[in-house]
Amino acid sequence: MSQKTPQTQQEDAPGIRRAVFNTVRGSLGNLVEWYDVYVYTVFASYLSSSFFAEGEPNAGIYTMAIFAVTFVMRPIGSWFFGRYADRHGRRPALVLSISIMAGASLLIAVTPTAETIGGGAVVMLVLCRLLQGFATGGEYGTSATYMSEAAAPGLRGFFSSFQYVTLVGGHVLAQLTLLVQQALLTDEQIAAWGWRVAFLIGAVGAVVVFWLRRSMDESLVETGEERRSGSMVELLTTYPKQLLLCFLITLGGTIAFYTYSVNGPLIIKSTYADEGMTGTWINFAALVLLMLIQPLGGLLSDRVGRKPLLVAFGIGGVLWTYTFLTVLPTVTTPMASFLMLAGTYVLLTGYTSINAVVKAELFPAHIRALGVGLGYALANSMFGGTAPLVYEAAISRDALGAFAVYVTIAIGVSLLVYVFALRNRSVTYLDTEQVARDREVVSTR
Repeated sequence: MSQKTPQTQQEDAPGIRRAVFNTVRGSLGNLVEWYDVYVYTVFASYLSSSFFAEGEPNAGIYTMAIFAVTFVMRPIGSWFFGRYADRHGRRPALVLSISIMAGASLLIAVTPTAETIGGGAVVMLVLCRLLQGFATGGEYGTSATYMSEAAAPGLRGFFSSFQYVTLVGGHVLAQLTLLVQQALLTDEQIAAWGWRVAFLIGAVGAVVVFWLRRSMDESLVETGEERRSGSMVELLTTYPKQLLLCFLITLGGTIAFYTYSVNGPLIIKSTYADEGMTGTWINFAALVLLMLIQPLGGLLSDRVGRKPLLVAFGIGGVLWTYTFLTVLPTVTTPMASFLMLAGTYVLLTGYTSINAVVKAELFPAHIRALGVGLGYALANSMFGGTAPLVYEAAISRDALGAFAVYVTIAIGVSLLVYVFALRNRSVTYLDTEQVARDREVVSTR
């Protein structure tokens, strides 16, 4: 292996610094968008009392059904923003996405309650959540593409891992917002106006990110030929294998993510329901750990390749999921509950830390945002977003074991893809595009 000279290292330094600045700008938007997604679930009980008539027995179910509706819009958002990003650039698409999210969060924050306008409050809430689902659908594919393209060569896994640092960070920030309010306000105050402050924080944060994203570099760089953008027809006819791979890579990972990070904390909250905020603190600490270890997974993938991490996640998920879902409800010691959840998050990191770059490497630049976004959104909507609902249905029918088998099979399908359809450390579209850019830079000197 050749050693870099001091001159080469000096030439690399500005590129790494620029990659850091662009990653920060891109990932902060991801943080705010996912905060806006998760703040809804964190404050769901307070939303139920505000948007549904007093005494409505199904208010809680209706509130979560509105959350589930957002997943219907994600494939549509992925299609729209994928086409937009491939045609006009990643930066304009990310700016537009955060603008829509900011507007929707602000509308939720000021929407009158059911007590004031009756059923109109629910209609407004549903419309705002549909807009947020549309924006979130565009955020994943475009930000995954941007972070992978803007990353320094040799550190793509590390830099792109910050997509999930901020995705999980959004959940952490939403939980922290609730913890602070519970420490400073009464339940009545949170129900009356505290939840509005939580959504207002998301709107203000989105405005700040809007300003930051306007100044970040464009990662879709023309390399001596006229820019072209792909279409759905081209995606389905020229890149059907890559689209299917993107879907199947996501399938097991997304159902594991929602099972481990949504259903797992719900189990812990139920276990410690009579012990104050014990369950909330366990979940918060575990989520912080999940957020912090993402770059370690990305950095490891830059050293050993992406495939070993995905295979490790797949094998671990197949062997562990049933035990996790059936044993965790029986654990009643806080430290044991934390360790079990934290260990599961370490396993999950094999997928979350690198899934963005793995999918970005499947497609050429002119159709990358569309391919990554659509493949992810379809699997996410069909399997990830429905996992909490399927889990609740299984619990109500005393069929937890069947749900565990369902999740295990889904992870197993993806494991077969990781083992037999992916190659490790092979030359990708991102590599060839980087070579072309470097050559063009040299030719202009």
